Amino acid sequence: MLHIIVLGSGAGGGFPQWNSNAPACRAARAGKIPSRSQASLAISADGRRWFVLNASPDLRAQILATPELQAQEGVRSTPIQGVVLTNGEIDSITGLLTLREREPFRLYATPATLSQLDANPIFEAVNREIVPRLPIDEDVPIALPNKDGTPSGLTLTAFDVPGKAPLYAEHLPSQKGETIGLTLSDGRHSMVFLPACADLTPDIRARIRQADALFMEGTLWRDDEMIRAGLSPKTGLRMGHISMSGPDGIIAQLHDAPSHRVFIHINNSNPVLLPDSPERRMAEDAGWTIGEDGLHLTLGAHS
Repeated sequence: MLHIIVLGSGAGGGFPQWNSNAPACRAARAGKIPSRSQASLAISADGRRWFVLNASPDLRAQILATPELQAQEGVRSTPIQGVVLTNGEIDSITGLLTLREREPFRLYATPATLSQLDANPIFEAVNREIVPRLPIDEDVPIALPNKDGTPSGLTLTAFDVPGKAPLYAEHLPSQKGETIGLTLSDGRHSMVFLPACADLTPDIRARIRQADALFMEGTLWRDDEMIRAGLSPKTGLRMGHISMSGPDGIIAQLHDAPSHRVFIHINNSNPVLLPDSPERRMAEDAGWTIGEDGLHLTLGAHS
């Protein structure tokens, strides 16, 4: 079986964002709608040993909110066997610093993302002798081992995704593998993790169709959303994100996506965060779940 937990469903900055006075953020602060930490998932084949997909800045709070990821043996321990990064963005890597307490696990990322970590000495706090940094190549399946070397039952395949360099590295030459998606499988069921995507290529759409579940970025409802709100001069595509709506949006393009289709990485400006919004109804009518922190999904539970 594939056990999946949404640790965080918000975009960078979380929801409500610390400096946002948007209507949805005000509603979240008032406790009227759920808050969301920054996007991250946990996945397991046995429900006991877990791999974290992207280490968000909120990882400590996410672990505290998730009993499955808490220490359960000895004076110090963790069920977390490894962390897999899909890019080097701040909201994908900062949580690694939470995991610096000399606790062994494996860190997986593309050579491009590992080089971005290597260039920042603060990440040396995550001791390489205890936490090996392991490169992953695109389209090369990896049988993920547990920390003790036994099989986890999970196979990971990374694939190229149109995107952009992390904000802090935009002035540097572009590198292959700066943004990837992930397919994880237990041999019978599979899920696709796409927390950032600037274009749904035929290859990506084919991978999604073959999966049993999709966790897809839902950063923005429309491409010019941030500009209209006066929050940024950038379009969604400029930031490396395809929007939910419109003829070229995610909902229209992925009408044949798996029945388990969940939006994550939702920006605080996105109207789908409001339960009574027409945008939320449109997304749900199209078969999408608007992800929330703590959402659990098990694939294969009844097969």
